[in-house]
Amino acid sequence: MAGKLCLALGTGLCAFGIQRLELHSGGPLEGHTNAVTSVAFSPDSKRIVSGSYDKTVHIWDAETGAAFREPLEGHTNTVNSVTFSPDGRRIVSGSGDRTVCIWDAESGAALSKPLEVHTSAVLSVAFSPDGKRIVTGSYDKTVCIWDAETGAVLGEPLEGHTNTVNSVAFSPDGKTIVSGSKDKTVHIWDADTAVVLKEPLEGHTDWVESAVFSPDGKRIVSGSYDKTVRIWDAETGAAHREPLEGHTGWVNSVAFSPDGNRIVSGSHDRTVCIWDVETGVAVRKVLEGHTKSVTSVAFSPDGKRIVSGSYDKTVCIWDSESGAALKEPLEGHTNVVTSVAFSPDGKRIVSGSYDNTLCIWDAESGAALREPLKGHTNRVTSVVFSLDGKMIASGSGDKTVRIWDAKTGAAISKVLEGHTNWVNSVVFSPDSNRIVSGSRDNTVRIWDAKSGAALREPLEGHTDQVNSVAFSPDGKTIVSGSHDRTVRIWDAETGASLYELLEGHTNQVTLVTFSPYARYIFF
Repeated sequence: MAGKLCLALGTGLCAFGIQRLELHSGGPLEGHTNAVTSVAFSPDSKRIVSGSYDKTVHIWDAETGAAFREPLEGHTNTVNSVTFSPDGRRIVSGSGDRTVCIWDAESGAALSKPLEVHTSAVLSVAFSPDGKRIVTGSYDKTVCIWDAETGAVLGEPLEGHTNTVNSVAFSPDGKTIVSGSKDKTVHIWDADTAVVLKEPLEGHTDWVESAVFSPDGKRIVSGSYDKTVRIWDAETGAAHREPLEGHTGWVNSVAFSPDGNRIVSGSHDRTVCIWDVETGVAVRKVLEGHTKSVTSVAFSPDGKRIVSGSYDKTVCIWDSESGAALKEPLEGHTNVVTSVAFSPDGKRIVSGSYDNTLCIWDAESGAALREPLKGHTNRVTSVVFSLDGKMIASGSGDKTVRIWDAKTGAAISKVLEGHTNWVNSVVFSPDSNRIVSGSRDNTVRIWDAKSGAALREPLEGHTDQVNSVAFSPDGKTIVSGSHDRTVRIWDAETGASLYELLEGHTNQVTLVTFSPYARYIFF
């Protein structure tokens, strides 16, 4: 099948690794003759660039779907990565042919001959924030920096990694570059001189899966299968003291605090750790309370508290400043905690469990605000607060959706019945007036949040279970992702399918969500 890019306009959609694009006003963007490997919007969102196994780069009008010109030809192997410059005037592409190409985004003309330095496939490309340089990472274990205007390589390839370079990124100020590798190290490079600032950031004894800058660009945090968290000085490359040790199992989850001053980590070793980013030391000793693997951790909206859920059937709330547990583990569930969520104001937490109940907790004190909410006759799979904080919706293996008063815990309406299999996902509309649910019965349903009445017939089209559903920020459209490997977009008022089936995934779609301005959908 010819490669097709996937993007829906009106609501907008941007997807990764897909092969089909449906426009609100037209058909799929056809032109590639093989799988599409990479897509990116221009900074003004007016154009799209795509790369493909067919060795070409295409530029499209994001409004009409029309191709700007003939395919950009020059690569002799798969185009692995494409992106626009910050000003939208140029495009850079990296290929399995070991080259990098720079193109004029307006005319499609190559601005130079293919840039040849790498000795193996180019895996990723990125512009510096000012658009003057390009950084590339390759299977050849090197990083290269290029002059984005002339195409000249700025110095020799940056050598030091002893295995594939998985990722490269510029710091927010464009002065340094960070790279992470299968060789278990992180490198920091001076983006101006093209020299490594320090010796390789060594310490991890297993793969470095990711390396990112802190919000202010001054720190780098890395996590590894070696059970440690490491913080590095982005300016000097120096490690902030010894590795952050305390976990005795691999780290499942890490997060920065909203102000970027702390890191929280949850581990298979059943613990939560809070780390001071400045000093690189634990704010407190390992936070013990869970007796089984910690599945997830999150900061409250104000950054003052942390909530964690676990296979041990409990929820824990921690003071993010002191690291102290605000209470003993929150007990009430008699089976695995499957889902936790803060209320919009951060004052309450709701949790759902395999024990068929919901619990509402005071996020400040950790106290249960009432008895567990009972009604479901099978495990609770999904819980969510309405955006006004007044209601909670829950989906269950009992095939129903229930709506609860978030203050009293009372059921607000009749049981929402109609699905013929497990309800996997529930979410409120932005105005809190409607609920959308996705089910193992392959359908999506829309409900009146006040009365519990179904607003229309089930939305049919998926050929396997619906794993995730979401409203657009304006509440006008719904997106659903399914085990059938597809995404569908629906009109939230009429229930009509707005777009053709979005195909291209080679496995089930487990999560879908809109961007804040509803221009894109990520899945």
